[in-house]
Amino acid sequence: MRFASLGSGSEGNALVVQAGLTTVLLDCGFTLAETGARLARLGLAADHLSGIVVTHEHGDHFAGVMRLARKHSIPVWLTHGTLRAQFKSPGDLPRLTEIDSHSPFAIGELQIQPYAVPHDAAEPVQYVFGNGARRLGVLTDTGCSTPHIEATLSGCDALVLECNHDADMLANGDYPSSLKQRVGGRFGHMNNADAAALLARLDTSRLQHVVAAHLSRKNNTRELAVRALSAALNCTEDWIAVATQQEGLGWCEVV
Repeated sequence: MRFASLGSGSEGNALVVQAGLTTVLLDCGFTLAETGARLARLGLAADHLSGIVVTHEHGDHFAGVMRLARKHSIPVWLTHGTLRAQFKSPGDLPRLTEIDSHSPFAIGELQIQPYAVPHDAAEPVQYVFGNGARRLGVLTDTGCSTPHIEATLSGCDALVLECNHDADMLANGDYPSSLKQRVGGRFGHMNNADAAALLARLDTSRLQHVVAAHLSRKNNTRELAVRALSAALNCTEDWIAVATQQEGLGWCEVV
């Protein structure tokens, strides 16, 4: 199994997970042209995709899903709440499958476990992907951790973990007060310290990769996010990868 990021941040998100002949896209917040270009950087094309799984309806995760699915006849998996919030008329989408946030499902050679997260969307979920031997946990777009989140992510072989902002930078930055409260609230985005605290509570004995994701351009730095996560794991800072907005992250093998 392997994974890569097409880009991560408030301007667009997409993650690719591959096991054997199965290639799944998690979210798509980019235009068709941008998605195609970013897939090509990884040696992929949209026609290689077995399916698209969706976390929630916000534009930086969902804006490109419908166009990509329509153009390339790609099936889509999403919660009922996300469906109702985004699709008033699904139109000519090839296939939509509603998922339950507590029920696993399979796409080809990938087993996929959705799990509910606190975020200001209709029915947001995140996912753990597995190939029967290894597990990749993904957690972005959550305002805080929960016991359910930690039980789900504990023991994973790889983690993509939101480090959206530094709390002091957000508090002292130029966002209006209402936006600061939204981003920093329990249904907003997780900061570096909270991400590190979550990581420290997990069983990390199997970890091969940790990726800091969804970093804010204005309210965080790569250095602060990496420092927080490496301190939680007591590892060197160069062991922590970062998925960036423009470059994403190249293939990571989970063996």
